[in-house]
Amino acid sequence: MDAELAELLDSIGPRLRALRRDRGLTLETLAKDTGVSVSTLSRLESGLRRPTLDLLIPLARAHRVALDQLVTAPATGDPRIHLRPLSRERGNVLVPLTQYPGRVQVFKQVLAHREPSLVTHSGYEWLYVLAGELRLILGEREMTLRPGQVAEFDTSEPHWFGPAGTEAVEILHLFGPHGDQAVVRTGPPAND
Repeated sequence: MDAELAELLDSIGPRLRALRRDRGLTLETLAKDTGVSVSTLSRLESGLRRPTLDLLIPLARAHRVALDQLVTAPATGDPRIHLRPLSRERGNVLVPLTQYPGRVQVFKQVLAHREPSLVTHSGYEWLYVLAGELRLILGEREMTLRPGQVAEFDTSEPHWFGPAGTEAVEILHLFGPHGDQAVVRTGPPAND
């Protein structure tokens, strides 16, 4: 085994321990969530056992992180993030800003004109307007948001959003599972 691979494998244990501790989990709780024994988890975290996919996949799921977050060495050198925009439909662009399944997902979107079509699904959404005007329909309510304005809503309510007119609108779009709530601060904390 070459030195770089050995170093990469050796870094997984401490990363697993840090994730578990950051989430406030005990080895016993994590063992119940993953089906991996306490002994095996302890040996993985201490570096006494080499990680395998059979062990890492349930751990990534339990921690709600992408598998590559467990095995990739921390980035060094160039601090820039190279985003890859995804085009969905003509005039619409979606740029994922996060890549952690099961957690809040953040996107930058440019939305072109389209006809409203209300949808529902599980989760919670936050919309922040960067440029243009956003038309938001929530059930029977309709509103227009301008740059700097924010909306948040439960996606089980019928909803649709897009440009308020014929010009595209640019937004930050956060989507999270139920239970995740945004904390919006509009000024300095009040002194008690």
